[in-house]
Amino acid sequence: MPGLRRVRPLVPAVLALAVLACRGSAAPAQGPGAMPVKIETARIVQVDDVSEYVATLKSRGSAAIMPQVEGHITRIFVRSGARVEAGQPLMQIDPAKQEATVRSQEDLRAAKAAALEFARQHYDRVRDLFGSGVTSQQDLDQARTALEAAQADLGALEAQVSEEREELRYYRVAAPAAGIVGDIPVRVGDRVTVSTLLTTVDSPGVLEAYVSVPVERASSLRPGMPVRIVDGTGELTVPSRITFISPQVDEATQTVLVKAAVQDQERLRPAQFIRARVVWGSQPRPVVPVLAVSRVSGQYFTFVAEPEKGGLVARQRPVKVGEIVGNDYVVLEGIQAGDRVIVSGTQFLREGVPVAPQT
Repeated sequence: MPGLRRVRPLVPAVLALAVLACRGSAAPAQGPGAMPVKIETARIVQVDDVSEYVATLKSRGSAAIMPQVEGHITRIFVRSGARVEAGQPLMQIDPAKQEATVRSQEDLRAAKAAALEFARQHYDRVRDLFGSGVTSQQDLDQARTALEAAQADLGALEAQVSEEREELRYYRVAAPAAGIVGDIPVRVGDRVTVSTLLTTVDSPGVLEAYVSVPVERASSLRPGMPVRIVDGTGELTVPSRITFISPQVDEATQTVLVKAAVQDQERLRPAQFIRARVVWGSQPRPVVPVLAVSRVSGQYFTFVAEPEKGGLVARQRPVKVGEIVGNDYVVLEGIQAGDRVIVSGTQFLREGVPVAPQT
């Protein structure tokens, strides 16, 4: 066993030399590697300068039906939503009092006609007697004056009877044009006056969007400027253009009334609230992907890859964004054309973190 005793002391030495050799060949420690991210270059596109306002649709063929006489409603011939033709009866106002007035006037006219006939016969007799020399010129003049007065009285009364008959026609309210009957707020038995709204009749035709534009932007308004009508989801329904600009300012709201013709009759209705986007013009703006923008406490941010110490680092920038065009935000402030915007992994980025473009 003497040979075994001589070998054992060599084992620890060999292990120690192996450990020292490994330590000598180990590479020095390095910092954390750059985070791989997707980078896109901000590009410039032509973007419309748009302002959105709440607007009201009104029909150019909408007629408010009000009576021209006073009285109690005795019949309603139509229902709300019914289609009517021009001249079709809508309502009947009690005409009994007016009919009595017309009959009284007609009776009086008959009396006046009889008086005129008597005056004419009297004038004829006096004229014959004057020709025979029996009566004087004065008698003839008086007979002529009486005849002329009777003719004038009858003419005035006939005009009054015609007026009363015409007013009797107003007791039956008719549709002024073909269209659709709106809401009917009155009922049979209600007393109405000339200021009572009976209903409305909307004729098929062009609608108008009534847009109130703040007076600060009124100087930029021009006839023919594009207006985009959008629905509640922001989807464009119909393009339009400004047809009217009010020369006056609304004292209460300090806005200027603008009108735009709207042709869409299937999805839009009179008195409907819509959103109207006035297009002031277009200008080049940078756009960045929606995924590159984050929002913190109401402020929008994006990360930009900037060169530093031979590499790229992430820098956070506050931005002001506009509307979304496709999958991109229009950037109003904070990004310039050519900036390298980080699109992926933004939730893990911090200021100054080294980044590397993904291949």
